Amino acid sequence: MQNRRQWMKLATAAIAALWLGAAALPTPAAAAEKLTVFAAASLKDALDAANAAWAKESGKEAVASYAASGALAKQIENAAPADIFISADLDWMDYVAKKNLIKADTRSNLLGNRIVLVAEKDKAKPVEIKQGFDLAALLGDGKLAMGEPKSVPAGKYGMAALEKLGVWKSVESKVAGAESVRAALALVSRGEAPYGIVYQTDAAADKGVAVVGTFPADSHPPIIYPIAILAESKNPDAAAYLDFLKSEKAAAFFTAQGFTILK
Repeated sequence: MQNRRQWMKLATAAIAALWLGAAALPTPAAAAEKLTVFAAASLKDALDAANAAWAKESGKEAVASYAASGALAKQIENAAPADIFISADLDWMDYVAKKNLIKADTRSNLLGNRIVLVAEKDKAKPVEIKQGFDLAALLGDGKLAMGEPKSVPAGKYGMAALEKLGVWKSVESKVAGAESVRAALALVSRGEAPYGIVYQTDAAADKGVAVVGTFPADSHPPIIYPIAILAESKNPDAAAYLDFLKSEKAAAFFTAQGFTILK
């Protein structure tokens, strides 16, 4: 009888422990509080700062996944779980919109940017970017680092500008197409390419490079970063987060990195 009582006490304790353990696990509601943002790689510094401010103000966490806009759009198409998409161009936002993967009424144009020519800081000399400028001679035997021209927005803008300026054919064979604009920036910063085409905001984020010239705004399509809530998002904080990124508080983080605010 005594053994049976001891066994019953142990069983009761074990059941209680299981209940306590289950109670300690995060509930679906708690897990949903973490908001997932798919954002273009060029946004990293500004958006990290904005997300920290959002967390402080709201008590909620926004976790950003950074990559080339095209790579993120493909992940969204393949049902990767996320709540917000911020693209570095209109084309990739249009791509997911046409597949009904965003909530169309939440879409807006958030930011603007510019593209610049950068060089390793210790070797930087000003370059006059104009019609027919001799970029091929500047490169010599070196490579021109830029986002992959057929898929990465910064690369597409860069190719458009070089075509408009009559330079593309002379440097096309020298292009080192990178998976993202930040990867292109790193090639120049590490001295693996003498020049690169990146956003001015990326150049500001890397102390290893210097801007040697700015591409004329009319040499390429306007650089626009659209934002939208994804169709599959069930996160109740997504709309509030979107409003925060459009607020004056968030604007300060973007302008500090060189973005322009679009209204």
